Amino acid sequence: MDRDILLEALSTLTGARVKPYTELQARTVAGPQTLRGGIVRQNELTIDNYLTTIFGVGYGPLVSGQVLKSVCTPAEKELFVNMEQLFDQQFDYDFRSGSDSSRPSRGGESYSRPWGWYRCALRVLNKYPGGNAWLGSPGWREESSPGEWPVSFHGTSIEGAKGIPGSHYKPGPGQVYGRGIYSTPDICEAIQYAKNFTFRNKTYRVIMQNRINPQNRVQTSRKDYWLISIPEGTSPAKEKEIVEASIRPYGILIKEM
Repeated sequence: MDRDILLEALSTLTGARVKPYTELQARTVAGPQTLRGGIVRQNELTIDNYLTTIFGVGYGPLVSGQVLKSVCTPAEKELFVNMEQLFDQQFDYDFRSGSDSSRPSRGGESYSRPWGWYRCALRVLNKYPGGNAWLGSPGWREESSPGEWPVSFHGTSIEGAKGIPGSHYKPGPGQVYGRGIYSTPDICEAIQYAKNFTFRNKTYRVIMQNRINPQNRVQTSRKDYWLISIPEGTSPAKEKEIVEASIRPYGILIKEM
């Protein structure tokens, strides 16, 4: 996948202008005055803050899109990313052509492979405590692996979640099943909330592919909506803890329209 397309996809998901890390390095060399408020590190998007940035929860060097807005003027609403450290190309997969009639499972749930999309893998191997069982065994397979988490898709960015009371994902017109983060095992459903972007006169769509902890997932009255519950009044530190233990993006899906 073209690096510039990936940067546009990240910009769409975060609501910021995502640029290569080399630009931040150049500005740092030029002088600290080029980044007001001493927020050089706060402007970095890394695998460590990717999850909380996308979902807008927790705290840290870069908390979320909302915090980014509070410390930067609109002209400074930028993030800088080292692509080699954020992505892990060995696990990319091109689903743009092909199909199959099988119904594989992941984490004991039915999984529909995202045919028509290109998956750019995030560098999440060995990132979380407890090992990599949540990702399942690598390679093409039909059955779930022991300890594996089910797959879910998430199509709404922080920007897209504005005005959605109590949630980071809109479950449908007038239907909110509780405060927290929504995702769906049905990519066709996630597409309704996908964000589009244009690059070199071509339009693309972007969706996140996640693994979701079956012990922390709430299955709503709609089978195709899963909720990670974050009660009102939860502290930022607890929000971060809940999210990291419950839902983990491991790929970005991109499709040319």
